[in-house]
Amino acid sequence: MKEDAGDPGTRVADEAGDVTDRVRQVIDRLGCSRREFARRMVLDPSKLSRSLGGTRRFTLAEIVRIADIGGVETGWLLGAPERPAPPGREPVPVPEGGRPLQIVRETVRLIAEHGFHAVRVADIAAACGTSTAAVHYHFPGRDELLEAAVRWCMDEDTERRAAGLAEAADARAELLHLIALQTPRTEQQRRQWLVWLDLWAQAARSTAVGRLHEHYYRQWRTTVADVLRRGADQGVFRPLDPEFTALRLTALIDGLATQVLATAPDSTSPDTMHAALLAFVESELAPR
Repeated sequence: MKEDAGDPGTRVADEAGDVTDRVRQVIDRLGCSRREFARRMVLDPSKLSRSLGGTRRFTLAEIVRIADIGGVETGWLLGAPERPAPPGREPVPVPEGGRPLQIVRETVRLIAEHGFHAVRVADIAAACGTSTAAVHYHFPGRDELLEAAVRWCMDEDTERRAAGLAEAADARAELLHLIALQTPRTEQQRRQWLVWLDLWAQAARSTAVGRLHEHYYRQWRTTVADVLRRGADQGVFRPLDPEFTALRLTALIDGLATQVLATAPDSTSPDTMHAALLAFVESELAPR
């Protein structure tokens, strides 16, 4: 069985396929799609698909997250008989979205406020009202926590992009929507940018985080290039090289957002960033 290179974690033996069968039962009981289940797990959907297809084994941490989301015992997922809850015992309250998502959301908030290297697992546990052992149970290492935090931010961003693109009248409106989403005005937008900046620093030092960075950045640039290509076809943009123009525009967005996030009194404001990006659209993209 081929495993993902650089994908850490204790692997769960499943030669007979019993574990994957029980994971499928959990997904069926919840009545959600596999992609949605992967989002709740804060897991790459392709990893879930390969695990269910038998070409990748689940890690123990992933099994724990699946048990938490599905409201089942970890032991049952690993092959033990399902046991009824003891009579008279109140169920343990589970945070909205499950413990894994709570951990990830609090990790995002703390990284944005203090930076990844200043955040301790004890801080995350305290914010979640749980123990450090529980955090490690779901996410064994710091790199895995950063990956989950970034994945959650990017998934949220992708959903907002898709909603706006579907409602836009043409490719120019689509591009203006993407620019507005990338301008850090709201607290949520600022948090996502701050986590993204920490990802850049980690990506320079970690192969696993570097692959995550490459995946999302390629996805983001492809989205912009596709919009530019549609705009040229529709006549709302001049004829252009969509990939190269997307490279220039995303680089401009990155640089301006970094300036906006600087804390100096004379740093670039969100309004200035937005105006500069609109000027780029008019000077570089508008039909002549």
